[in-house]
Amino acid sequence: MNAATARAALAGFWAALGEEPSDIEHVAPVPVPLPARLPVAALAWAGVQAASLALARAAGAEEVRLDGARIAAAYRSERHLRIDGRSPAAWSPLSGFWRTADGWVRTHGNYPAHTAALLRGLELSGPSADAVAARLQTLPGDVACAAVAAQGGLCVPVREERSSVDAALRLDPVVRLERIGSGPVLPLPSPTAAAPLSGVRVLDLTRVIAGPVCTRTLALAGADVLRIDPPQLPEFGWQHLDTGHGKRSALLDLLGERDRFGALLADADVVVLGYRPAGLARLGLSPAALIAAHPHLVVAQLSAWGTPERRGFDSLVQAASGIAWIESPSGEAPGALPAQALDHTAGYLLAAAVATALHRRAVEGGGWIAETSLRRVAAELLTLPRDPEHSGDAPPEEPATQLFDVAGSSVRTARPAVAWAGGAEGYAPPRPWGRDQAVWR
Repeated sequence: MNAATARAALAGFWAALGEEPSDIEHVAPVPVPLPARLPVAALAWAGVQAASLALARAAGAEEVRLDGARIAAAYRSERHLRIDGRSPAAWSPLSGFWRTADGWVRTHGNYPAHTAALLRGLELSGPSADAVAARLQTLPGDVACAAVAAQGGLCVPVREERSSVDAALRLDPVVRLERIGSGPVLPLPSPTAAAPLSGVRVLDLTRVIAGPVCTRTLALAGADVLRIDPPQLPEFGWQHLDTGHGKRSALLDLLGERDRFGALLADADVVVLGYRPAGLARLGLSPAALIAAHPHLVVAQLSAWGTPERRGFDSLVQAASGIAWIESPSGEAPGALPAQALDHTAGYLLAAAVATALHRRAVEGGGWIAETSLRRVAAELLTLPRDPEHSGDAPPEEPATQLFDVAGSSVRTARPAVAWAGGAEGYAPPRPWGRDQAVWR
């Protein structure tokens, strides 16, 4: 890992948070074993370092010492997850790269609704990978993607890198942090060195990786994190175990139980949003609407593409942004980063932004909005200096892990990447998805 590249990545993140360059002059990068053509190791270190520094300030700590092997393991945490000794199947057979009549596309069919939409778009009756492959080879990529998108599915062309697009995206900060309104000055409730966010209430409206990584990090710092999911959108239990450490998880119909949800909002300090911005806006849950109703809130919003309507995931953004071709092993078929690094980096950046916003709310008041997108993180990665060949050591085969008993099952997960002097060495256990009450502690 190139230390200068890592420092450049951290400088970009720290500037986006509105912090002073002098704060990071003393910081020394540590090697992160994530080999790739793109400087994903530098990106990962910088994201975790930014979150660690923001939480260290809240803890009154001056020292941050990171472990590169832990960062690599955390970025690949789903690969190290074991439930009763077994590794869960993380990918559907219908999620992946496929040849088309004129190139390649990438699909995402992990959730049943996405699989069904993909099949409708391709006019197929059953979830056969062979049938999907055969059908896509008869269609131009753009035609296939449009047909799947029309049915609410997820399919993107695998494109070459476009430097002009990345340059335009980088005109905006990688994470936007803005004060809104004149909410009250609210000191952190009961910070300690081990738990600087103790007493902070975080309403978690996220799923998959980036949002849950953000809220898992806030929970590690002592926040009371309550994840809320709609009953009609079940989550994979294993996925929540991978990122649900220290949180409680409850089911609540946001439309049918508005009073209960409103009571949670009124007593929250932070709301983290991971659903499509347009869908949230239709529910009256845009960041601006939330702060208008509750001027004290810190609202963090994540999207895949930075656009209101479009659905997406890390793998799709890698494909559409040019990353997949850069990481191609042979130059003939697309490849991927060694981790879902856009997701994880976005999660750590949002955690850093939330901690920074809470610090500023304690000093100057106001409501605060933090925003980033996977595509904006991809633009950051694509514009960092890169090595012409794959670089970096291989990730450790036996990373540092923790073992938990969760509802009678043995659950082994990677240890935290974020660290600060006096901070927790390990996570609090995850809990089963959807089993808690929708109330604050």
